[in-house]
Amino acid sequence: MADVFMLDDIARTIQLALAPSFLLTATSAILALLTGRLGRAVDRARWIEQNYAPRDDPRHTYQVEQLRLIDRRMRHANVALLLCAVSAMLICIVIAGMFCAAMFDLALGQVIAAAFILAMLLLIAGLGLFLIEVRLATVATRIQDELLERE
Repeated sequence: MADVFMLDDIARTIQLALAPSFLLTATSAILALLTGRLGRAVDRARWIEQNYAPRDDPRHTYQVEQLRLIDRRMRHANVALLLCAVSAMLICIVIAGMFCAAMFDLALGQVIAAAFILAMLLLIAGLGLFLIEVRLATVATRIQDELLERE
């Protein structure tokens, strides 16, 4: 009879762990997106470095501005990656904690709740930095007015 109760507890725990599991999947997609954006910023910086103009060239100032923006983008994307990765690890801890609490009849509710809240706060911070990085990318990719030949 004890096995039936244990099986019911595990089944209920699996049902409860589904929401954090979906959140983990979404966080993984965000990590992939951030990694791609960081890679593009690195590629752009390398291209500018390979085509770097000397100080007396009119393109030099623009290239320096672009490299500074890219450097800021890379820092924001890097920290966002770190925050989202730690958030994902905390979500894993939440899921594992739920199973440990169910299997060993432990009172881990407050610990699991605290880990989940911390995971959400880190994810929010990571998404905030992602928004800043996107804004910087938009500024960096604006077309120079002189190239648009506006009247």
